[in-house]
Amino acid sequence: MTSTASPTTPPQLPIDGARLIERLSALASFGGSVKSGVARESLTPTELAARHWLAAHYATRPGYLVGVDAAANLHIRRLGQYDELPFVMTGSHIDTQPLGGWLDGAFGVMAGLEVFDALDDAGLRTRRSLQVVAWTNEEGSRFSPGLMGSQAYVQPQALAGYLPVCDARGESFGQARDTALHAFDQAADAGGWSCFAPEPAQPVHAYVEAHIEQGPVLEREGLALGIVEAIQGVRWYQVVVPGRCAHAGTTPLVDRDDAQAKAIALAHALLSHAAEAAQAGDDALRVTIGRWACQPDAINTIADRVSFTVDLRHPDAHVRDAFDRLLRRLAPDGSQITLLQDKTTTAFDPALVTLLGEAAERRGLAARRMVSGAFHDAMPLAGHAPTAMLFAPSLRGVSHHPEEHTHSADLVACTQVLADGLLALAEPMR
Repeated sequence: MTSTASPTTPPQLPIDGARLIERLSALASFGGSVKSGVARESLTPTELAARHWLAAHYATRPGYLVGVDAAANLHIRRLGQYDELPFVMTGSHIDTQPLGGWLDGAFGVMAGLEVFDALDDAGLRTRRSLQVVAWTNEEGSRFSPGLMGSQAYVQPQALAGYLPVCDARGESFGQARDTALHAFDQAADAGGWSCFAPEPAQPVHAYVEAHIEQGPVLEREGLALGIVEAIQGVRWYQVVVPGRCAHAGTTPLVDRDDAQAKAIALAHALLSHAAEAAQAGDDALRVTIGRWACQPDAINTIADRVSFTVDLRHPDAHVRDAFDRLLRRLAPDGSQITLLQDKTTTAFDPALVTLLGEAAERRGLAARRMVSGAFHDAMPLAGHAPTAMLFAPSLRGVSHHPEEHTHSADLVACTQVLADGLLALAEPMR
């Protein structure tokens, strides 16, 4: 994997903001609407219909090919002058939480397709091919884990482990994948689409993903754009605190071994640690108690077992290690601590980050470099190709919710920088 350098005189490409917003709104109709939220989980009939709608716009247009790979990722390819060269890739995902917003993921896909239309409007051909991808099951709300499609693209051997995973109704990812591939073939045959067979792990010149921030930082600072230089590391823990059952009314406090009281004290200490770090100037530490369950879960019985999860995030591995030591030191005797997930910080390509920052500066946009607190498909892609991300501000930081929203002007500005960056990377023919 080599770094991607900025050209000497980067071109600029105007995009059609009204067309972008109109198509984003149309995509939201597959599973809901802009105002009421969107229910479009991965590989459901609703999501497959949305995929086919996207593909149909380009599948018969000269110079375009569409296809799905073995993980059911949807690829839309704009052919370059030298198609054998490593291509430039962009995209995101269109699957949602059980009820999510209209922009999470969908914006990155539609922004990439708007770049295609802008290139066609300008009559520009590029030296390298451009490829927009709608990745499969990024959210992980139907099949766990998330990021299945992008992970299987860069590491094809991972797919075999995903195929047996079942959703809440007992349907496996493999079954849903097979249905998606068959449905795509049917749509392609009926529509006379120009198709290709995307191969995983192909050389990629660069990957740039546009996304909404899903946090409040850009809006709070009055910025139009975030240039993302990394995705912070994360550790997930399952903590089980033991105790001893006893009657709530007859057992004096001094005679109790209350799992609930011990677990609450531990959780409070962990959250206080994060608050103290923020007061000391480290606002990057994120500690979240997500799930909480006690046994026997009776109103008049002292708990003999409490289980809870901890989501720890920070860009610095030393900070994550220090938290790990704190958790294990403070855990009551007999506690079980299981590390469910440990992902290191994903650093993006410095030259690509610089290229996008310079594109924003030439457009006169107020931007900042930042670290993503959430996972994105760019995480696995970063181990395969030079990668970076762009963030548009989220109103009040709301995401994964029907109230998710971003001002149209900010969506357009982010797409404009994406267009300039992709055109520079794909190298316009002079």
